[in-house]
Amino acid sequence: MEFAEGVPCWVDAMLPDVEGGKRFYGELFGWTFDDGAGAEYGNYTQAFLAGEPVAALAPKPDGRMPTSWTVYLATSDAAALAARIKGAGGQMIMDPMPVGPFGTTGLAADPEGAVFGLWQAGTHVGFGVQREPGAFGWTEVYARAKETVDPFYEGVFGYGGQDLDDAGEDFRIWSPAGARPGPETAIGGRALMGGSFPAEMPPHFLNYFVVADCDAAAATARHLGGRVRDEPQDTPYGRICTLVDNQGAAFAVLQEPGQM
Repeated sequence: MEFAEGVPCWVDAMLPDVEGGKRFYGELFGWTFDDGAGAEYGNYTQAFLAGEPVAALAPKPDGRMPTSWTVYLATSDAAALAARIKGAGGQMIMDPMPVGPFGTTGLAADPEGAVFGLWQAGTHVGFGVQREPGAFGWTEVYARAKETVDPFYEGVFGYGGQDLDDAGEDFRIWSPAGARPGPETAIGGRALMGGSFPAEMPPHFLNYFVVADCDAAAATARHLGGRVRDEPQDTPYGRICTLVDNQGAAFAVLQEPGQM
């Protein structure tokens, strides 16, 4: 696969216990795992679905770091993207750095503090498969002020935006630069954090994995020691729910309309 500028190309989770994460996600999504990239690369462990790379798990190097999933947005020039991010009011948490022959990575935050990664591909391009059961399907940023966040992402990545009137909330979808904006080309979106979100919850990205059965995935997550943060519900784009794994990392699952 090749990924256009700003398109989600990878996700990983920073966990206190990678072996525990392998058991949880292996049963939930049917993933298998490699033996890890070794201490030189932070014992980074890739996950596979039918032999194709779909995600990674890594041990937290510092207990103060959040237990969370991070989405990586593709770029052809990580240094230039970092400059655009800073120029638009964001910040670089980790400046672009090479990861052996695999590529160049960085970690950024938008003007409200929502964190996302950058990936300039080397030998590792990103997802080998997506938008099918067990693989990544969607990402969205939860923001407080759309007047701040929308211009940031649309300016930095050139996204074309479209507001959705049928989402039941103030929701905007983004398509890559050059694509006609709309659900057919959208690669992510922006939701607003309203009164149902705790005041102390910071702006953040939520990453979705496709499943064949949303309710069964929620039940499996509970069985494995995770919890359901938002119960399964139907939307115009499928049945969704938000889950938290057995170590505290939040993510969502999506059962697409054709599977309902």
